Parts: sequence; C-alpha cells; structure tokens
Amino acid sequence: MRVVLTWRDKAEQCIYDLAFKPDGTQLILAAGNRLLVYDTSDGTLIQPLKGHKDTVYCVAYAKDGKRFASGSADKSVIIWTSKLEGILKYTHNDSIQCVSYNPLTHQLASCSSSDFGLWSPEQKSVSKHKSSSKITCCSWTNDGQYLALGMFSGIISIRNKNGEEKVKIVRPGGSLSPIWSICWNPSREEHNDILAVADWGQKLSFYQLSGKQIGKDRSLNFDPCCISYFTKGEYILLGGSDKQVSLFTKDGVRLGTIGEQNSWVWTCKVKPDSNYVVVGCQDGSISLYQLIFSTVHGLYRDRYTYRDSMTDVIVQHLITEQKVRIKCKELVKKIAIYKNRLAIQLPEKILIYELYSDDSSDMHYRVKEKIVRKFECNLLVVCTDHIVLCQEKRLQCLSFSGVKEREWQMESLIRYIKVIGGPPGREGLLVGLKNGQILKIFVDNLFAIVLLKQATAVRCLDMSASRNKLAVVDENNTCLVYDIHTRELLFQEPNADSVAWNTQCEDMLCFSGGGYLNIKASTFPVHQQKLQGFVVGYNSSKIFCLHSFSMFAVEVPQSAPMYQYLDRKMFKEAYQIACLGVTDTDWRELAMEALEGLEFETAKKAFTRVQDLRYLELINSIEERKKRGETNNDLFLADVFSYQGKFHEAAKLYKRSGHENLALDMYTDLRMFEYAKDFLGSGDPRETKMLITKQADWARNIHEPKAAVEMYVSAGEHLKAIEISGDHGWVDMLIEIARKLDKAERKPLLMCAHYFKKLDNPGYAAETYLKIGDLKSLVQLHVETQRWDEAFALGEKHPEFKDDIYVPYAQWLAENDRFEEAQKAFHKAGRQGEAVRVLEQLTHNAVVESRFNDAAYYYWMLSMQCLDIAQADPAQKDAMLCKFHHFQHLAELYHGYHIIHRYTEEPFSFHLPETVFNISRFLLHSLTKDTPLGISKVNTLFTLAKQSRALGAYKLARHAYDKLRGLQIPARFQKSIELGSLTIRSKPFHDREELVPLCYRCSSNNPLLNNLGNVCVNCRQPFVFSASSYEVLHLVEFYLEEGITDEEAVSLIDLEVPRHKQESKWQETMSDNAQTLRLDETMDCTGSDDPFTAKLSFEQGGSEFVPVVVSRSVLRSMSRRDVLIKRWPPPLKWQYFRSLLPDVSVTMCPSCFQMFHSEDYELLVLQHTCCPYCRRHIDDPSP
Repeated sequence: MRVVLTWRDKAEQCIYDLAFKPDGTQLILAAGNRLLVYDTSDGTLIQPLKGHKDTVYCVAYAKDGKRFASGSADKSVIIWTSKLEGILKYTHNDSIQCVSYNPLTHQLASCSSSDFGLWSPEQKSVSKHKSSSKITCCSWTNDGQYLALGMFSGIISIRNKNGEEKVKIVRPGGSLSPIWSICWNPSREEHNDILAVADWGQKLSFYQLSGKQIGKDRSLNFDPCCISYFTKGEYILLGGSDKQVSLFTKDGVRLGTIGEQNSWVWTCKVKPDSNYVVVGCQDGSISLYQLIFSTVHGLYRDRYTYRDSMTDVIVQHLITEQKVRIKCKELVKKIAIYKNRLAIQLPEKILIYELYSDDSSDMHYRVKEKIVRKFECNLLVVCTDHIVLCQEKRLQCLSFSGVKEREWQMESLIRYIKVIGGPPGREGLLVGLKNGQILKIFVDNLFAIVLLKQATAVRCLDMSASRNKLAVVDENNTCLVYDIHTRELLFQEPNADSVAWNTQCEDMLCFSGGGYLNIKASTFPVHQQKLQGFVVGYNSSKIFCLHSFSMFAVEVPQSAPMYQYLDRKMFKEAYQIACLGVTDTDWRELAMEALEGLEFETAKKAFTRVQDLRYLELINSIEERKKRGETNNDLFLADVFSYQGKFHEAAKLYKRSGHENLALDMYTDLRMFEYAKDFLGSGDPRETKMLITKQADWARNIHEPKAAVEMYVSAGEHLKAIEISGDHGWVDMLIEIARKLDKAERKPLLMCAHYFKKLDNPGYAAETYLKIGDLKSLVQLHVETQRWDEAFALGEKHPEFKDDIYVPYAQWLAENDRFEEAQKAFHKAGRQGEAVRVLEQLTHNAVVESRFNDAAYYYWMLSMQCLDIAQADPAQKDAMLCKFHHFQHLAELYHGYHIIHRYTEEPFSFHLPETVFNISRFLLHSLTKDTPLGISKVNTLFTLAKQSRALGAYKLARHAYDKLRGLQIPARFQKSIELGSLTIRSKPFHDREELVPLCYRCSSNNPLLNNLGNVCVNCRQPFVFSASSYEVLHLVEFYLEEGITDEEAVSLIDLEVPRHKQESKWQETMSDNAQTLRLDETMDCTGSDDPFTAKLSFEQGGSEFVPVVVSRSVLRSMSRRDVLIKRWPPPLKWQYFRSLLPDVSVTMCPSCFQMFHSEDYELLVLQHTCCPYCRRHIDDPSP
C-alpha cells in the first residue's frame, strides 16, 4: 500500500469534525466558530460559513445531499442547504457534541452534554430526550432503525427512531474508558449490524446490535479521537493522540499508517466510493491522501493467487473457476505459488502451504512450514523445497526451515524472476536485470548462467515449452524473441508490456500492450484483437489476463495462426495449432486443405474431429487402394474433387488418368446427363440403355413421373413404369402398357392386374388375368370384389374352384349377418364342419336370446346336417345318428317351449287353453332327465298348473303346484303360485274325463300324469302328437316284416285291393210318424276283414313294447290314403303310420315329417307361407 498526498491546507483553528458531500465534490470542515467549505478535487476554499457564536464541534451531511447540519458550543444546531444557506436553527441546554443524519429518513440526531434531540423536516418541534451522561458521539444503523449513543461514562445506549432505549451496553472500563467515537459498518454484505467502538481506555471493540461483543478488545496504545469506515465497510480509519491515521481491517487488524501529522488527529473520513482519505488535526492542518493498494499476486499455470482485503489470500483455479480463501489475519505482503506449494509473507513470518493431494483439481491447502522471521524483499519465489527472496541486486535461497543455503549477487537490479521448472530441489529460475542481462539460475548451484545480454532493461520474460526460445519485453515496450542456443534475435514486435509462450505449442506466443492482445505463430504476421489488461499466461487456447485486481481467462480460437500454416501447406503444424482450440468450421477447412494436399493422415485426424464419416470412408478407401499398389495421385485427387462437389475438375482428372467411365458414372449419378453424353463410348446400346434408365430414375426422383414412365418404357424397364403409373393412379397408361405386353411377360402383367385391383378397376384386372390365363387369380378377383354371379358362373365351368368361391361367399354372408345363407353356402361348398359350427353358434345365440322358435328351427337344421354327414362319412355314422336323434328331440322341445315362454312372458296368449295345456303336459313328460339350456321347468309347471285348473284337471294341477314348491320360484310368480296352491285344495281330487288322452292302438284311457312319458301305459305304444295343437293323433306306427323293402311296401300299399262291402249292423224302419235306427247285435262281429286291425292286439299285462309288424298281405289290404310314410334319407329307415280314423284328415310336412291336423296345417301355412316347423316355403318342391 502506498500513500500519496493530494493536497494540504491549514486553518487557523483546530479541526474538530468534517463531512463529505455524498457525491464527494465538497468537504465541510468545523474550524473554530466557522464552517469551511472546500473543493475536494484541489483543496480550494470555496466559502467560509458563519452562523455560530462559539466553537463548532460537529458537522454531518444528509445522504440525499440536500442539506447538512452543524453543532456548536453555543448550544445551537444550524441546518444548511447544499447551496450553503442556513435555513433553520434550534438549541439545546448544553453545547452540542455530535450530530448525525438518518441514512434513510434524513431524521437528524443532535446530542449535547445532557440530552439528545430528534428532528425531521416534517415536524415543527424537536423531540428531546434526557441523558444520564455526557454524549460524545452517535451513529445510525444502515437501515435507519436504531441510533447508537456513546457516553463519557463508558456506556453505549442504542435507541430506536423515537428515542426509546432498546439496548444498553455497559463496558468493563466504565468512566475510566469514556467512549470517544463510534461507527456502524456500512457494508450491506454483513449478516448483522456491527458497531465499531473506540474509547479512551485505548481499546478498539466491536459489538452486534444485540449488545453482544464480537471477539476481544484490540489494544491501540493511543487515545482515539475518531473512527470511520470506508464506504463498503472493508477498512477502518482511526486517528488520535498518536498524531497519525492508522488503517485497520474491518476485523481490527492494523495494516499501516496514513500520513504522520504534527498534532493530534481529531477527525478523519473517507471520500465516498473512493480511496481518498482526509485528515483534520489539532493544529488546523487539513490533508487529503490517496491510498494506492498494490496488487500482490502469483500465478502458476492454471492457479492464480491474490491478496484480498489486505489480510486474506484467495487461490483461484482459472479453468474450473473454483476459489478458496485463506485467512491470515495479518497484512499479506508477498505471495508465491508453484505446483503444490504456496508461500505467503506476513510482517513477521512466512507461511508455506501445500495441497492435501496430488489431484489437479484439489483446492485444499494446509500449512507445511512456518519461517518466523521478518524479511525485507522486493520479490518472493517458492519452489518445491525452497523459497527465494529478491532484494534489489541480491537473491537468497532459503530452505523451508529458514536456513539460508545459497546467495547470488547480481550486477544490476533484479526486475523479473520466474520459476521455469525442474526436478524437486533443483529447479531453474529465469532472472531479468535492469542492465538487460538475462540469467538462468539453479537453486542447487551457486553459479548463474548468462543466457544473453541486451542493451535495454528487462520488464518481462518467458521461455518456450522446449526451452529453445526466449521472449523478452524491454523497457521500450518491445517484445524480442531469441534463440537460446545461438542467442540470435529471431524477431521483434512493438507495443508489448507482457509476454507468454503457449505451454502446449512451441512456436506460439502472445503479448499484450496498447489495449490489444497479439498472437504470433512462428515467423508469421501478428494476429490482433482488443484486450484490457496484461497477459500473464498462455495454455492451449486459454490466455490468462490480469485486469485491475482480477484475473480472467480468455478463450482464443487459434484460427488465424492455423490459416497461416495452411497457406504454406504446413499441414502437420496447422493440425498442432488446431488442437489448441479452433471452431468446427476451421477444423473442416483444415481437413479439406490436407485432403486436397493428399496429406491423408492429417485429413483423417481432422475429419475424425468433426465426425465426418463420409470423408473418412473416402480416405480409408484411398489408403486401401494405395496398399494394393495404386499410385495415380490424379485419380485420388479426382475422387476428392468429386466428393467436394468440384465435378468438372474431377472429370478432367478422370479423363487425364484414362478413366472416362468413372466420369460417366459420376455425371449419371448426379443426373447431369448432358455432360454424361460427352463420355459415352462408341454407341454401345447397353450403355445407352443404362443412361436412359438412370435419366428416368432421376426424372422420378425430381417428381416428373410421366416423363419417367415414358423413359422406362423406351428402355424396356416395364416394371418400374408400371409401378410409377400404379402409384399415381394412371389407369389409362397401365392398360396401354398391359395391352402392349406379350402374354409371356407374366410378372409385369401380374403387377398391372395388382394395380387395377388396387385402383378399383376389376374389369381391366379380369382382362389382364384372362390374357395370362390365370383363372385362380380371376376367381380370387371376383371373390374380393364380391361379384358373386361371375364367380358362380366361372365355378360352373371350372368345378375345381368351387371351394375358392363358396367358402369366401359363406364367410361374406356370415359377416353380413346372413348366417342361415352362410350355413347353406358352407354346406354347398362341402365344408360340413363350418356349416355345423355356424348352426351351433346360431342355435346357442337363439337360446340365450330366448328366441326358442328359431332355436327349434336351427336344431332341426343341425339334425339334418348330422344326417348328411352320417350319409357322407361312414366313419362318423353312429356318432352323427346319435346327434341326429338328440337334435331332433331338442327341436321338438324348443318348438313347444316357445309357446310356453310366450304365455309366461307376454300379457296375452294367442293359443287355445287346450293347446297350452297339451304342450305343458308334453314338455313335462319329455323333461324326465336333464333340462336343456333356456327351458324353465318353473315356467312349464306354472303354465300346466294354471291351464289344468282352468280346464278342470284338478288332480294334475295339484301335482304341478306340489312340484313347484320344490323349485326356486321367481318373485313375479310367487304370489300367484302360493294362492293357487291354497285354492286348488278346495277342488275335487280328479281330472275331467274329456281331457284324458286315448291310445288309438289299445283304446285305453291314459292318465294326464303319465310316469312312462309320452307312451301308452297299457300297450307302451308311443303317442304321435300334432306339431301345432299337441293333441294325440289317431296314428299307429307299424313296421315291415323282415325281407320287405320300402319300395316293395309302397308298391303293395299302392295296389288298392277293393274291399267287400259290409252290411251295416244298423237297421232302419220307417213309419208314418217316426224313423227308427236299430243296431242288430246278433250279427257276427268277428267277421271284420281289416287285417291291420287284427294286428293291433297284444298280450295284456306285458311291460315291454310290442310293435305292430305287418306282412305283405296286410300291406295289400291298406289304402294309400290311410298310410303316412316318413321317407327318411339313408342311413335311416322309413317310418310307416296308419290312420285309424280315415275321415279325420292328417297332413305331414314333406320336409320335416311333422304331423298336423290338416285344418291346422293349412291355416298355419296361410299365415306364414311356410311350414311352421321347418320353414319350408310352400312353393319349394318336395324333397
């Protein structure tokens, strides 16, 4: 730190206080009973101010610069404007000791020996507060919330803005240590408000706002009269009886003296936001000093260390921007850094630090050694095991223990010294002297080596990485570069104040001067760019610069020197420069230049850096060709030019090297067909076709498809022409191509057909398929376009495609919910399995959806499908016949249950009660074992119970109600069933005789509740029911004797042998008044000539069913009108039924063989136009 006196003046009276105007332009002094106003810049007295009648003790300026105040021994306070006019005056009861403005509210605090007052422009009066002791000094906190008062009694009182005491600090010294000056730290960075206190117990103390002391008291050895902070709070000024101003850190560490005076210093202040200090003394002298804080720092490669706040050392890593602070708590005089060592010189000792680890990014230092001695030196250098002190002409080498090992005496003053590396304990020093001599000294060698001597003094030195070159900046700001071995001056550059070699590149250095940074490579011209500061280091592409008090790294692209090397075709040197840091564009330029120069190694490295795989593949291919013995550089260069887009140059080189075909390929690949024609051979048709094809490819790629199609057709590339036409939907062009093609060219024709189908032109597609005779594809086309008529017509001509037509047709029908037609189509196609599966699914769906009429129909169809399978496949005959009978039975059940379901679910019934009664009886007798899906036993019994009761079959009704009690009844039937169960008990326990069914074989009456089922309880003959009313029909089934075939039986029945006319047993007599009919029982009843009736007899009491078996004679006696035949297809046998009441007509459906009363059947057919059971239409021919 240097102190420079700016100006000095002397007043006639003692200077008790002073204040700067906030902008620093004016200085107000309290001198005698006047205020003196000075111009700060040159010490000119602007104006003395008179207003007080006695000595002025204090003065203070408001922060806004609009007014200032002065206090005097005449007990008055005067408020002055910035124009030096007094505007207000008020008084206290005693002399004014101090005044202070609130930094925010501009409230003025004025303190006297007995009280203090608070005044602001907004209030008319001054609010005053008594004090228990004389107030000597006061100071506001930064936020203006609290006012600290220093007492003569040694007490500090902290008040709020209203004057109320909040904190009272009682110091140990009491009245023996009166408080003479206090000041709050103005720094905004401190977390707490800190109060500095100077007392006449010769101590400096620090306190928090809470009253807690910070640290210990600092002994001063003089009586302090004034204390003040620098604007940012980093330093403290203290003056008093020692006749000087001392500079302290904010923590109270003494740093040095500012101007020794001839009398006590009563006041000292810092000019706002500057390093200027003004001092006022007892003898009236006024002095303004400038403090110059010198930069104390050190640099080694990427570590920069510098002094901060005079007592701290900060080590900064220039690459990672990490910083570490080392607090020394003493004035730091010198710093040196080298590798992992750090040396700090303090006033009474030198501290040697070392890094904790060898990690290059480690920033943790610890103390290795302490040399407790006071040293005087101009320069300090640290090595691995030594420190070197420089004092004018002398160099001293000391070990870390403080022992002097070596000393060198120079001929002239040492101007520059630097460690240039070496083994530990044997490092080399580069020393520059004022007389121009430059030496190299090893710390283990007493003899200095003179490298060279120049005429001008040395200012800065640096040695290249290989130790072959030396750069010197002399006192004339000239940078001179020497060859160390020959001592030859290689070149020199003007306007330099510092210089540094690049640590990564031997031939690169940089120097700064005149606001510019200069970069020089080899002997090329200098590249300049603007820069503020001094160059202190150059590592790779980073240049380290010192500007003012901060170090920063400048990222400098090495483009300019790289291009300088490229201009001279020095590719390897250019690559080394590029490695230091250039842009991607520069790398690419280097790669291209090296490639054109056929320097493939450098080009490969550069292209690898920019990750250009295309050029790397080119280089690899050229290197492979060179290994195979190719040596034609023109050919290599032609390939390079073609890659770079220099096609005409490449073509010339191809032609010169005798490879015209390569030029042709290049131009055709580039679609530059006009140029390509220049390199065609002697009209070779293959080459011409190839060129046209490529031209067509190009036309296709540039979205000129019509031109491309024409070119492809002319070149014979029909597939490509068809593809383009098809993709663009050009049907006319496609059919034109297809008609021109020969039918032998199958592949292009098939492609045409494919596009015709895709473009919805099945007619053209069919024409194309017919041309090549592909009938299978034609069938598939008709199927895909659902042109079923054409498909069926084709199928008639070519039966081998039957499956290909009917199976998709059936699938299409199924997809369109035409399942019955689909089933028939599957059946027609011979896909019995699929047909059965469709029917089974239809049946299941119908049952689940309670469409029992449809379910019956589907089960009947299923049974017929099973019969067809049994007929076609003998291996499945037994299983299919079993299924046939099962499905026939289910069809009958669901057909009947359809009416029961409608009766229970719908509010109205369309059937006669007798019909519903008969159906419920039929179902009850049929459901003896498992109940099929969907059929409800509850519904059946409930219907039977209701109809039985309604028709008078009370016994059967009671049985039905009893059965219902054992079943789970739906809630909707619960009440009705319970009521019916009760009321049926009031009815007689028998059934109406009219309801009892008759067996037409044995003429026995059967009970309504038959345990044997739907057979006669007497003869076991199965009943034949009407499929509409479910009454027992007057039919008896008979069987043929063994040996009689169905055809023979039918022919015998058809003979119609005439019968003898029987005489009637009834005799009629007529009289005048009456007609009498009498039965003659005497006639022989056994004389019946009907052989079938005789066959109906059976052995009474037998438990086995004895069928009626007829012979040929019996068959001859039968009338064709009385016989019904179920003509089942094989493998089933025909069934024969004889009507025992020929006058009552029975009709049988020729399709499903179900029996109906003729009147019922005719009515149902008229209603539905089909059989109600199998749904055969009335117009369909009989099977």
